[in-house]
Amino acid sequence: MGYARKQLVSLQDTPYYHCVARCVRRAWLWGVDEYAGKDYSHRKQWVIDRLRLLCSVFAIEVCAYAIMSNHYHLVLYVDHERARRWTKKEVVERWTVLFRLPILVKRWLSGEAVDAEVAAAEAIIETWRARLYDISWFMRCLNEYLARRANQEDQCTGRFWEGRFKSQALLDEAGLLTAMAYVDLNPIRAGIAKSPAEAEFTSIYERIKELNVNKSRGRPTRTMVPLRPFKEVGRASSSTIPYSLRDYVLLLEWSGRLISRAQRKDSALAAPAILASVGIECESWRRLISRSGSIFGRAMGRLNAMRLHASTLRQSWIRGVRSAALIYAT
Repeated sequence: MGYARKQLVSLQDTPYYHCVARCVRRAWLWGVDEYAGKDYSHRKQWVIDRLRLLCSVFAIEVCAYAIMSNHYHLVLYVDHERARRWTKKEVVERWTVLFRLPILVKRWLSGEAVDAEVAAAEAIIETWRARLYDISWFMRCLNEYLARRANQEDQCTGRFWEGRFKSQALLDEAGLLTAMAYVDLNPIRAGIAKSPAEAEFTSIYERIKELNVNKSRGRPTRTMVPLRPFKEVGRASSSTIPYSLRDYVLLLEWSGRLISRAQRKDSALAAPAILASVGIECESWRRLISRSGSIFGRAMGRLNAMRLHASTLRQSWIRGVRSAALIYAT
């Protein structure tokens, strides 16, 4: 039996979450379906375009993503403090990008509402504010749109997704780094790409392309998802991913070689320093990023963070505690 979303998301513990959605029956509804003789690869751009719109509306940022042939991964950052600073009118403006306004809120905007109507309208607006930093609403606005558009193209009705999306709390820097790398390395692990620079429809591909564009002072060739920035070297900031882009790219390049078994013998000597900084041993990392399924459950992080998260949610047990003890140094 699955858990209610409120038992999986705790902004008190972490603002970072790994989300996964998979097509019904794992059908190739995003890629080339050789059995049906159809190519659905163009639908991957739908995800990019929709994510770009949702990031401009919600107080949620994308840290990493990978769009595969029958599923996609997202690593999200929930900035609930930013949402709380929005004015009521700003909340309404953002909400109306996706939804229609009720008459009551229209009267509030025009100044025609009486006192009782003002109170009711402002209560509705506060409900919208909470939804604009809610992962469930973000994923709903993404998945429902994609399903409707795909069904319209196929001229059919029925389920497009196999079920509700899965979410995983990323409790510390070690868990965040693991999830982001796992997501960005998906095409390499699947044998679709040989290096991060070739892994299309991933955040690392986008970041590398953007770096190259900035160096050449050109323009990006396709619409990109606005991504949460990495920490600049020598500068600490709460508004960035807590490690540098350079260290992250080096880690992915090294991990990609591990997955493809190239230069396997000297991999221990060339291990990136970022692994040691978060307390991960090289062999544990190799096993972690090479497997096709996650060894963690609804949360990922060091042992103490896992136990604290379970306590916050009033749960006596949480999957992945043993793995956390083996992989991450305490």
